[in-house]
Amino acid sequence: MTFPFAPRSYLRPRKGQGGAPVTQVEVFFDLVFAFAVTQLAATLYTDLTPAGLLHTLMLFAAVWWVWVYTAWVTNWLDPRHRPVQLMLIALSFLGLLLSASLPGAFAARGLSFAAGYVVMQLGRSLFMLWAVRGHHAGNFRNMRRIVIWFSLSGLFWLAGGLASGLLREKLWLLALAVDISAPAMGYYVPGLGRSATADWNIDSYHLAERCAGFILIALGESITVTGAAFFALHWDWLNLAAFFVAFLSSVALWWIYFDHAAERTADAFAHAADPGRIARAAYTYLHGLLVAGIIADAAADALLLHEPGAPASAASGLMILGGPALYLLGNGLFRSRLAPRFPPSHAYGMLLLGGLVLAAPELSELALAAAVALVLVFVAVLSEILLRRRGPGARQPAVKP
Repeated sequence: MTFPFAPRSYLRPRKGQGGAPVTQVEVFFDLVFAFAVTQLAATLYTDLTPAGLLHTLMLFAAVWWVWVYTAWVTNWLDPRHRPVQLMLIALSFLGLLLSASLPGAFAARGLSFAAGYVVMQLGRSLFMLWAVRGHHAGNFRNMRRIVIWFSLSGLFWLAGGLASGLLREKLWLLALAVDISAPAMGYYVPGLGRSATADWNIDSYHLAERCAGFILIALGESITVTGAAFFALHWDWLNLAAFFVAFLSSVALWWIYFDHAAERTADAFAHAADPGRIARAAYTYLHGLLVAGIIADAAADALLLHEPGAPASAASGLMILGGPALYLLGNGLFRSRLAPRFPPSHAYGMLLLGGLVLAAPELSELALAAAVALVLVFVAVLSEILLRRRGPGARQPAVKP
């Protein structure tokens, strides 16, 4: 049977320096995942148990994998064409259903979550096959491999949706292992070989802008969670102080990622010898750590506003410290893929957060959160100082070979 193909090319024209702009329909698609971020933060906040942490991490990994693969596809396909727009709108609807299923994914809505995930991943990949066949042989071969990998993981996702309890966890962990390992394995398929990152024709600036946009959306949802929690409270000085600390933390997270660094890393990405390798490591994998850190920080802010004067428990301390630590780790590793070394400012910040682990049992949630916010501001300021000391040439760091 011959696979059908599009009558014309829907591939993005490569404009060279500067890249293609992000389109409005891509931003519309991202708004659905803003809802997913809120759902994940609420799910984590309401179940601060080891099982709850594991479940939220698994659900986040699935949500991120859907989003980042769509970002890759729209890096290749031009959303100004009507069929591509309709594909993104269909994915937006399915993404909304997926997001609505998140709180009950390990309960009554397991099958709806799994089915939504599988249909989105396979449906988008089959559309890509249709769009590039006869127009880009390399992408067609690559998407054939990706369809096979998603078909394999889809069996475990659907089986887990039909199962329950511990069996669902095991099947979905296996499905995630297949999905997450696929890019690192080059989507190897016997008889089809593996994909080479050098063959991936990437618009570096576009992918960098897409991922930066998602970081901004996640931070925006974190602020929304904080504002909604504060609105429901009796306003007194203690709650107002907690509200300010939560906002300051969000500002510091924004500052650490966006102040000069986002532009510099995008420039370095665009001038890399193998942009596909950078995109796989820095934007596909490591940006997931950044978003996970933001979600954990949002859950910590909701916890802080609920009872700011309470002593920091093991669960609240883990959220208050863990989210920013994960964010600094992800951002530091991301920058180190596009610069000679791990940023010293981030290393110092993580050491300070480690020191706060020892002090946490003696502090209230508000005091601990305030100390963490000050550490994040310190990292942002130190990063700026070190950048200025290196001079104008540091604005385009050398990419690792």
